[in-house]
Amino acid sequence: MIIYIALTAELEKRLWVKEIEESLVRDFGFPIRKLDLPISPESFYDKNRRQYHSTSILKEILNNTPENTLKMVGIVPFDLFIPILTFVFGEAQLNGKVAVVSTARLEQGYYGLPQNHLLLHRRLIKEIKHELGHTFGLLHCKDRACVMALANNIIDVDKKSLNFCTACLNLLHSMIDKIKKNSAK
Repeated sequence: MIIYIALTAELEKRLWVKEIEESLVRDFGFPIRKLDLPISPESFYDKNRRQYHSTSILKEILNNTPENTLKMVGIVPFDLFIPILTFVFGEAQLNGKVAVVSTARLEQGYYGLPQNHLLLHRRLIKEIKHELGHTFGLLHCKDRACVMALANNIIDVDKKSLNFCTACLNLLHSMIDKIKKNSAK
């Protein structure tokens, strides 16, 4: 059982993938592997919104998961939306297999500010953990410092820590224990 991080070659050059992998292994306890993002984004583009439909991307990622996939998160460089919201930083299948996270609004350049690679990575790790948390069944947390807190804007992302609160961490570990017990059968 493996958690895959799927991303484009362009993003792989810009991101500190090893740091992301290490952080995810610490929290989720499963091997992390990187692979090429198996989608072509053009078909998910909405000309009117000038954004990409994240739910359609999730379906495409799901159709391209390797056989040994426990979870898979796609990392994309373009702005995402779902029809009822102006934008999303990411989206996940609750209790499902796949998630997607966008770097677009996590980048300082999006807000007209100088690039800050350290800040981008902190934000990206938070959002990957958040979306993977959803795939393990976690809901939004009321603890604003918890990585599972809802983020409606970049300030909310920055206020969150890189960690799960005690309650969310306990629930996550409970879900992980169930998965490991079921796979051992």
